[in-house]
Amino acid sequence: MPIKIRSDLPACSILQNENVFVITEKRAQTQDIRPLKVALVNLMPTRETTETQILRLLANSPLQTEISLVRMEEHDYKNTGMEYLEKFYITSSEFLKKRWDGMIVTGAPVEQLPFEQVDYWNELCHIMDWAKENVFSSLYLCWGAFAGLYHLHGVPKHPVDNKLFGVFMNYRTTSNEPLMRGFDDTFPIPQSRHTTIYESDVLEHSDLVILAKSPDAGVTLVKSSDNRNIFMTGHLEYDTDTLANEYWRDKQKGLNINLPRNYFPNNNTSLPPSSYWRSTAHLLFANWLNYYVYQETPYNFV
Repeated sequence: MPIKIRSDLPACSILQNENVFVITEKRAQTQDIRPLKVALVNLMPTRETTETQILRLLANSPLQTEISLVRMEEHDYKNTGMEYLEKFYITSSEFLKKRWDGMIVTGAPVEQLPFEQVDYWNELCHIMDWAKENVFSSLYLCWGAFAGLYHLHGVPKHPVDNKLFGVFMNYRTTSNEPLMRGFDDTFPIPQSRHTTIYESDVLEHSDLVILAKSPDAGVTLVKSSDNRNIFMTGHLEYDTDTLANEYWRDKQKGLNINLPRNYFPNNNTSLPPSSYWRSTAHLLFANWLNYYVYQETPYNFV
């Protein structure tokens, strides 16, 4: 089944050209089915790119999913015009007027700031608090995961000496976990971050379960024991060239950036990288939608 999005959203034509199954509002009105209502709180400056990446993954599911894009009202968007935001996004105030089957909170390029210094922190906290009772399951990605763990559970983030940058292998720490059904014994997750969480901090909370960790990237996947919140410290949604684009961007800025690990063939930047995390990404998002949203959310969720 497809995801339901606006026909004039730029991601729509991109996904259709890739033969990704999307459905417009007009077509959806002819189907006698209640789609899952999922809100995407997009905090990334590369707004259109992130929309496309995540919508691509949500579309690879047998479930019809209606997506609403959500923006912060207390943030000055420098990389996206207000005309675009007003056309395709709802405000956080509008988001708070409804109940949702699922919510996704993306990463954001603010990880080196204390949480309380982020200009939309109070607004985001309001969303996370409200979601406890009004969103059936939430998926927090990268900085969103750090923010969720900190605000909802008191787990602090910690700076790393060198940016954690590249693709890192992980292994599961639990068995028979529905979220990881179909995963290989070891699996890759792209990372691009300056902070981490300590396993000892997570273990202090009996209401949190560590699902996966990496010898090099630390704890990478955590859930609340009631399955209402999933936290992933990496970027499974990344395209093949996303890490390369970040690397060359920082090089052009004159920043001291190391090569992304386990990414360029033979660490040779003249050779094109290839994605080897895409199947893991599709499994994670499909499993989340199926096992923690669709299988659990009530039919009449209004």
